[in-house]
Amino acid sequence: MTASVEPQHIVIVGAGFAGFETARRLLRHQRTSTEHPIRVTVISPNDFMLYTPLLPDVAGGLLDPRFVAVPLADSLRGAELIAGHVAAVDLSGRTLEVHNRAGAVETVRFDRLVLTPGSVTRLFDIPGLAEHALGLKTTTEALYLRDRLLEQLELAARETDSAIARARRTVVVVGASYAGAELTAQLRALADEVARQRHFDPQEVRFVLLDMADRVMPEVGEKLSDKVLEVLRSRGIDIRLGTTIDRLTNEVAELSDGTTVATHTVAWAAGVSANPLIESLGLPTEKGRLAVRADLSVPDHPDVFAAGDAAAVPDTTKSDRGAITPPTAQHAVRQGKVLARNVLASIGVGTSTDYRHNDLGLVVDLGPRFAVANPVGVHLSGYAAKAVTRAYHLFSLPRGANRMAVAAAYLGDAVYPRPLVSFGLVDKDEASFARSEGIPVSDGR
Repeated sequence: MTASVEPQHIVIVGAGFAGFETARRLLRHQRTSTEHPIRVTVISPNDFMLYTPLLPDVAGGLLDPRFVAVPLADSLRGAELIAGHVAAVDLSGRTLEVHNRAGAVETVRFDRLVLTPGSVTRLFDIPGLAEHALGLKTTTEALYLRDRLLEQLELAARETDSAIARARRTVVVVGASYAGAELTAQLRALADEVARQRHFDPQEVRFVLLDMADRVMPEVGEKLSDKVLEVLRSRGIDIRLGTTIDRLTNEVAELSDGTTVATHTVAWAAGVSANPLIESLGLPTEKGRLAVRADLSVPDHPDVFAAGDAAAVPDTTKSDRGAITPPTAQHAVRQGKVLARNVLASIGVGTSTDYRHNDLGLVVDLGPRFAVANPVGVHLSGYAAKAVTRAYHLFSLPRGANRMAVAAAYLGDAVYPRPLVSFGLVDKDEASFARSEGIPVSDGR
């Protein structure tokens, strides 16, 4: 009689793009292999994988938040799911300290550890920023942003003081890269619909887009960047480059160019930093992200792997040996595929390989009738880019039900006006940076 082989316990911390893809591929092996059995556990603060590229559409009222949330129980069948956050990692003892939503503490042991905890909003030491700005990393933040804009426009309509009404109708967005540009465009579209249905001039709603860079969305190239700038300005958006916020209150944004903007709504989309869990490990980092080899293993810890926004993955396609891959969904998904293969190789299944990225280009949705994209190096804008952008998102969503829901919303948007509904289900405290992102403490950010 042959003795049964004890399954290797693989624990994945985080269910973002990298962790989700790693889990999906490991589960295929778990279901089919008897020679090298494994047990997969996924630890995540949420019971869903969030398709973050569509959060601006949620904030703009185009999509329901359920459409961009992929349920883990349905999509990762066979995995043990733990809803909680990892408070401490003992690499030598191969254990994790996990706190669930009720505050109970559980110890989880592992044979292989996959660290994909993702990123959090990168904040700077700007007075009033953490207290008064709003982020766009979670559905909570997206919903609150939408409700906030609708609320402020409703209050402005009844305000007798013209200065206060103008401030309520002013939105400041910091960060003119993908997220910030897309968010500004979608909020502009939502405000335009409010103006149409409530019969006032849409240009009474003022949008100010700030960035310290010398151009918007430099990642898409000079030609498309100039086109984005032209389109956003044609919609009445005040774009100020080389400018950021120096100080923020509940009513005023003081800018680095010496001017002030009276506003009650400030959205912060100025980049991300690695999850605070990475810093707590006491391991080498690069630019705040965990240092890993090209095969996604952690140096001196052959049973630990990392990828996604929290890992400094070497970009072997660049001549600069110190180059690391940017924190994008496209990189994270592909790293997840390599990560699953290499974790299995570490227990004797197949061979390991290095991560090498083949860039498929970028897609950026900029509201009604316009987008920019450069699939496989072909620069597109307008309707053609819009078709490519929406097709890309529908293809990339990892669940059929989500794809159908988003496709239906896209079709409905072409025929019906956006619904102006504010449920008020999220308060400002719930939408704060640390709480909405599931971070137990906000220090060290």
